[in-house]
Amino acid sequence: MLERLFDIYGEEVTPTKGECSRQYDRVALAMFLRFFGKDRKPATLSQRDWDRFIRARRAGRIGPSGRPVSDRTVERDLRFLLAILNWASRSRNEAGRLLLDSNPLKGLRVPREKNPTRVILSQAEYEALLRVSAQIDWRFRVALVLAHETGHRIGAIRHLRWCDIDTGAGVIWWRAEHDKTGFEHRTPVTDEALSVLEEARKANPGNGDAPVLPARRGSARSVGHGTARDWWNRAEALAGLERKRGRGWHSLRRKFASDLMDQPLKVVCELGGWRTAQTVLQCYQRPDEDRLKKALAERRVHPSSS
Repeated sequence: MLERLFDIYGEEVTPTKGECSRQYDRVALAMFLRFFGKDRKPATLSQRDWDRFIRARRAGRIGPSGRPVSDRTVERDLRFLLAILNWASRSRNEAGRLLLDSNPLKGLRVPREKNPTRVILSQAEYEALLRVSAQIDWRFRVALVLAHETGHRIGAIRHLRWCDIDTGAGVIWWRAEHDKTGFEHRTPVTDEALSVLEEARKANPGNGDAPVLPARRGSARSVGHGTARDWWNRAEALAGLERKRGRGWHSLRRKFASDLMDQPLKVVCELGGWRTAQTVLQCYQRPDEDRLKKALAERRVHPSSS
């Protein structure tokens, strides 16, 4: 039954993921069970079920928000469902039998958003946010600079602890459990990042397993996602920036990748914590007009030989 398969996945696979991915898994699994039914046999899922889910999810008839969603959200949900079924078709039970003989939905077309909103924060916008950051919260200022200087997701930054920071060597250890893709790695950091980390120590003296960005003064918990989102919204308003869909913490990650466009992709991936260069090329890097003009100018200086 679908419920039993999801229970096994939730017990064995979900705990290996980062916090945000674990939360998504729980919500998505519950949504699939409500839609397909707990007693549904996974092997009987078909094109009709696939199409019904797409229509219902787009219209907001299924899902935690109860509102219509974009094809990007539908794509994420269905790719997760496919991943579960693929995993089940490779995993065996205690008797040595496959949990699922084959993925019944394999090969079905996943909806894709034609023009996804992928905003890149401009340098002027970053500087405007930086100017007002201290008025919002010292933790927002630290998070903002770290996001800009390291290119990492706000979820990974929120969960940094002092034992992850080696200020002497100028290195940060990014733990797998707090990375969306489970990519554990270490990166060198800039002087700006080290400077703001020193500010954090002064504001919240701590060491060892204490969070760099505590939920509240003296708390052993890291600041929450909702708080980080509220900081960003307040900072935009205080800086006089007009609200723009898609401009948020992740726009700093795109800025980081685009700022390093002249560097080898392998270097960019290692510094920002991307597993594949393809992801950087497709979703994060975008040349600005000045960079395009420079490329054309260099082409005129060094014309190709005939």
